[in-house]
Amino acid sequence: MHHLRIAEGSTMPQSQPVLPANRAFVVQFRTPPTGIPGAYEGRVEHLVSGQEARFSSLEELLAFMRRILAAVQEQMGAG
Repeated sequence: MHHLRIAEGSTMPQSQPVLPANRAFVVQFRTPPTGIPGAYEGRVEHLVSGQEARFSSLEELLAFMRRILAAVQEQMGAG
């Protein structure tokens, strides 16, 4: 793991973080059933809003994430 070191007395630019928290998710995968390669099931949670969904395919997982990220982008544009 890499650690960022900041020299004493230096200042960090006050810009948006590279990885903002409103775009963070936790994804938990179930153990795939034996003999079914590529089976993806589990749950996903958006950290800031607490919205969560269960998914039974990568397409469902990505659809949830796209929907949340579109709403985040819309809020940023309105703010």
